[in-house]
Amino acid sequence: MIVSHGLISPHTAGVCLLLAATLAGTTITSHRNTFPLAARLETIPFNIGGFAGITNPPLAEGVLRELKATSYISRRYLKGGMNADLFIAYYAQQRAGESMHSPKHCLPGSGWEIWDYDTIQIPAAGQTFTLNKYSISHAGDRRLVLYWYQSRERIFASEYLGKLLLARDALLRNSTAASIVRIIVPDRPGALEDGSDFAAAIIPEMQRCLGR
Repeated sequence: MIVSHGLISPHTAGVCLLLAATLAGTTITSHRNTFPLAARLETIPFNIGGFAGITNPPLAEGVLRELKATSYISRRYLKGGMNADLFIAYYAQQRAGESMHSPKHCLPGSGWEIWDYDTIQIPAAGQTFTLNKYSISHAGDRRLVLYWYQSRERIFASEYLGKLLLARDALLRNSTAASIVRIIVPDRPGALEDGSDFAAAIIPEMQRCLGR
């Protein structure tokens, strides 16, 4: 039983709170402000953290229509024999059907199997942040994925927390601006350390672009 003696379980209360916050945020969509970046994503250096970057081919038109991002960059960074694929999408304003796409759903849709879900602590810019760390595979190709959500005010890993914070910011700050940052490296010895160092170098660059 969910309800006993007129009381609602904490789990049900939490679900109701999430739904109410999401609904409240949605009702003011048409009144949200659009927040441009303080610096374009393209200003993120091509040489950073010992990695040297090159631009990936542009995304296909169909992918861009699905992504609905305000701006994005897609690059491949090299360091010795290691390569790190960087993708960042920024949303100046999020509406229904235009919110950030989670790798939790996009990767399986692209044929990748996520066989381990985890998080990792990354020290950067004088703080420690929690990022998602997924282990994925496809046709014998194994890779590690680090990704997180970043706005001017915060960095977070949880999609569920993100929905609550998005609704809160829409109500209190009239803003839904945020970005998703994803790094993919080969799953081999030393890759997690290199990927973590690269993430630690990207975080303050994103803070600069967001205007923090």
